[in-house]
Amino acid sequence: MEDPELLGFEHMGLDPRLLQAVTDLGWSRPTLIQEKAIPLALEGKDLLARARTGSGKTAAYAIPMLQLLLHRKATGPAVGQAVRGLVLVPTKELARQARSMIQQLAAYCSRDIRVANVSAAEDSASQRAVLMEKPDIVVGTPSRILNHLQQDNLKLRDSLELLVVDEADLLFSFGFEEELKSLLCHLPRIYQAFLMSATFNEDVQALKELVLHNPVTLKLQESQLPGPDQLQQFQVVCETEEDKFLLLYALLKLSLIRGKALLFVNTLERSYRLRLFLEQFSIPACVLNGELPLRSRASDPEAGVARGIDFHHVCAVLNFDLPLTPEAYIHRAGRTARANNPGVVLTFVLPTEQSRLGKIEELLSGENGATALLPYQFRMEEIEGFRYRCRDAMRSVTKQAIREARLKEIKEELLHSEKLKTYFEDNPRDLQLLRHDLPLHPAVVKPHLGNVPEYLVPPALRGLVHPHKKRKKPLSSKKAKKAKTQNPLRSFKHRGEKRRAMAKPS
Repeated sequence: MEDPELLGFEHMGLDPRLLQAVTDLGWSRPTLIQEKAIPLALEGKDLLARARTGSGKTAAYAIPMLQLLLHRKATGPAVGQAVRGLVLVPTKELARQARSMIQQLAAYCSRDIRVANVSAAEDSASQRAVLMEKPDIVVGTPSRILNHLQQDNLKLRDSLELLVVDEADLLFSFGFEEELKSLLCHLPRIYQAFLMSATFNEDVQALKELVLHNPVTLKLQESQLPGPDQLQQFQVVCETEEDKFLLLYALLKLSLIRGKALLFVNTLERSYRLRLFLEQFSIPACVLNGELPLRSRASDPEAGVARGIDFHHVCAVLNFDLPLTPEAYIHRAGRTARANNPGVVLTFVLPTEQSRLGKIEELLSGENGATALLPYQFRMEEIEGFRYRCRDAMRSVTKQAIREARLKEIKEELLHSEKLKTYFEDNPRDLQLLRHDLPLHPAVVKPHLGNVPEYLVPPALRGLVHPHKKRKKPLSSKKAKKAKTQNPLRSFKHRGEKRRAMAKPS
């Protein structure tokens, strides 16, 4: 339900071009964080704001930043082009998202406001060329911004007016503390600053002392996650680890969970184990491993995926492993039910993890004491027929298979790395050795496991799900004819010479 007290964008004194961009984005009313933060920012105040993931934090700082810059250009004294806004974020993906949102809001004033992201994959030379044009707003990670400051590609001491630190609670846990402190030495003594965060922890308090001057603190009285009408949250107790794999198989293979799903585990090794397990049943999956320095991966295992990427239209989040902290649960659950889209979170719990689950429920229940994590009604005995298949698949996912799966991805990354392109051009033999290295075999996939016989489907679901049916792309007439003539079981014209030729390794 909309809050009747919310102040509309049209009453905030914004530039008509910003209002038009907001209209194009389909925003009829501001979110709570936007309604509270934008007027304060436009008054020139420093802000420390806590708002949950997906609440519109980016626009809450981007709109006043653009408004202040546009107003200065329209009414202030004529000055040279310079970087006047800086947005710091903990990951490259967040930098991309922030720049994209700022550009959308600046769609009708793109001639007056230019935005650059210096955390993209381009090399330093191309980024240097962009910075030489002195964009109005620069977005990047602390390490990349500091690098450009130290190389004199970027100068802020005489021009910076607005500083934004987004996802402030993650910057130190990502290992950016020293870079951030060094970066602040390159800034002027006076500037307006916004700290945006999903949680207020010790790191945020430390950043507050470093960055803000007499800030207004916005600790919004809103749930950290959407309400039950938008986000449904369930927990299911699994007696053993094997039961977790069995339940996951049934949920995905019987299409009880549909659409895009994110599966969270607590270690990188577990993520590869889970991916290889799902591949045994022809369930496509990929591992999302945060591109972080090793020290920060160790200190914050949630960081790379849970907060680093804004996935679109995620229908379900599955906590295959119970989050290590209540805050980690919030960050994971925040990947679904974004904007006004519905979502589901299902958390697998072992009997030994009940105390940790209790802490999560305590955080979620809040003041009203209502149970947020409802029990997921599922009869494990109805899927017992699948247990032998799961055991078969779990046996195939050995430690060696996991190791080779990880090596295979590293090898692919090396072969397609833009940064190593020049090296391989100078050292072609190394490239040949990498390409012709021994083939890696992560796990033996058994095709028959991809199909689910009708008799194994629980009686209550028969007729509702058709797990064995797959969509097949129709073959073109030429391909169909070729396939028919090359099939020795149909044509009986297969020759030994062809068989030997086909036996050669590719």
